[in-house]
Amino acid sequence: MDVTSLILLALAALGIISSNSPVTIAMIVLLLIRVTGLQQVFPWLEKYGLTIGIIILTIGVMSPIASGKMSLQLIGESFLNWKSLLAIGVGMLVAYLGGRGAVLMGTNPTIVAGLLVGTVLGVALFRGVPVGPLIAAGILSLLIGKS
Repeated sequence: MDVTSLILLALAALGIISSNSPVTIAMIVLLLIRVTGLQQVFPWLEKYGLTIGIIILTIGVMSPIASGKMSLQLIGESFLNWKSLLAIGVGMLVAYLGGRGAVLMGTNPTIVAGLLVGTVLGVALFRGVPVGPLIAAGILSLLIGKS
């Protein structure tokens, strides 16, 4: 077994230990792509994977609006409450950080492993939720001065 496969297995194990199903599933899928000889998929995944993931995430987040569970009135009321206005501001900040993070991850792929391990450890040790790599990369980009 090669080193890359061992790394994927180790990250899958971290996903299992931390009850992080998305990381576990992602590592197993990548490992299966490697062992089935479909390596020609990797350049495509590297180029479009993050965009496809963001599209799927956006669909999930916006589905309450599309299903009618969140009315126009409820959306409008969010501009009348200070907590909702703060939520809008935080949402804008997180989107900004995510954008910076996506750029940083795209231009510095060596950072991705550290962000992934940090996210998995955060889930395992602090009962976190595994949604942090893009935001973590955005915060890191602020700290190291990269955009």
